[in-house]
Amino acid sequence: MTNTKSKVAYFYDADIGSFYYGPGHPMKPHRVKMAHSLILHYGLYKQMEVFQPVPLTKEGLCQFHAEDYVSFLQHITPENQEEFEEALQRYTVGEDCPVFAGLYDYCTKYAGGSVGGAVKLNWGQADIAINWAGGLHHGKKSEASGFCYINDIVLAILELLKYHARVLYIDIDVHHGDGVEEAFLTTDRVLTCSFHKYGGGFFPGTGDVLNVGRGAGQYYAVNVPLKDGIDDATYRGLFRPVIDKIMEAYRPEAVVFQCGADSLNGDKLGVFNLSIRGHASCLDYVKRFGLPTLVLGGGGYKISNVARCWAYETGTVLGTDMEDRLPPNEYSEYFGPSATLHPPVVGEKENHNTPRYLEQLRAQIVQNLSFLKAPSGLAFHERAPDAMDADQLATVSREDLRAGGGGSMDWDASGDRNVHNYQNGGHSEGVGA
Repeated sequence: MTNTKSKVAYFYDADIGSFYYGPGHPMKPHRVKMAHSLILHYGLYKQMEVFQPVPLTKEGLCQFHAEDYVSFLQHITPENQEEFEEALQRYTVGEDCPVFAGLYDYCTKYAGGSVGGAVKLNWGQADIAINWAGGLHHGKKSEASGFCYINDIVLAILELLKYHARVLYIDIDVHHGDGVEEAFLTTDRVLTCSFHKYGGGFFPGTGDVLNVGRGAGQYYAVNVPLKDGIDDATYRGLFRPVIDKIMEAYRPEAVVFQCGADSLNGDKLGVFNLSIRGHASCLDYVKRFGLPTLVLGGGGYKISNVARCWAYETGTVLGTDMEDRLPPNEYSEYFGPSATLHPPVVGEKENHNTPRYLEQLRAQIVQNLSFLKAPSGLAFHERAPDAMDADQLATVSREDLRAGGGGSMDWDASGDRNVHNYQNGGHSEGVGA
């Protein structure tokens, strides 16, 4: 393991926070802009190269997704969706994954950041790349799922595979990383490892410890199904030995780490008791292996805590200590009277992960991993062209970053805070709590 300073590439599109899933929907892209505001005001941007993502082309999206599905996303709008009734059902676009203004642009931007990060890693121009707008792990080849349309993670892994024989995918979202696992279910070139809530009808209902992959990919899907209420110490006691065993047995050449923040205490859709420090300690542990690593966002629905978490994890990647007192920022009022980076863990759910259950789970996972074959060299093949030219990715100046701002806030009649969405004609986006 290594503790040396890493060269970090950070991808951020100033428009990403302006996309709006609709009133009452828990997914709020504005959380990325809130995290970015903290990253600016803590001065973390000074320690990174900041890049404007290049939106992924239709051809780029079709490296994984079906062309008919991508064409549908390209043409559907809130105004014409009644003409696509059959297609909406076929591609499962509707309530959870609504049609909203700028949907296709949103997909190309968040996917472009993740693939751009992979290209930077492939070219050796960064040790770690960050795209908090990415990490949408439920998207399938021909359908939307769980607030996710385009699976940027799969596209980024496919890019990494052009240069790396074996890629490890780690997912600490409270929901199972089903879309990524499904995409690589039959290959040994990607090992997927997901820590998630499982059972009781919890979405997406997959990810049992006995689901280990198929064919050439058998035992290359590692599932860590957890129960309600897991806390920092319990999580750490399982996470570290599982990752150690995977690193030893699989010897990956690159890592993709999905930092879904709905595993935090108090999340609107989550059931875990993780603190921000506990969540970030997983990323810090993996970082110490010194592998090229792509760090992505994911779920997270108490967005003030999501912003805190991803800002803190940016500092973790940089190896930078951060004051607990939040610096003055555009969202100071929104972060509450305490205005701290690490809010207390409150209203803890009972931890149903008993020592006996965890020991049985750990033993089963170790047994599954014992069947992994020793990695072999990748046979020579002509490498596919890069998705984009790393040297042509535009850096964002510090002056432009500081001028970017974060969006103004007011109150609506119901008492909920709102963020003005300038992209959609001044529509007010309710950002929830």
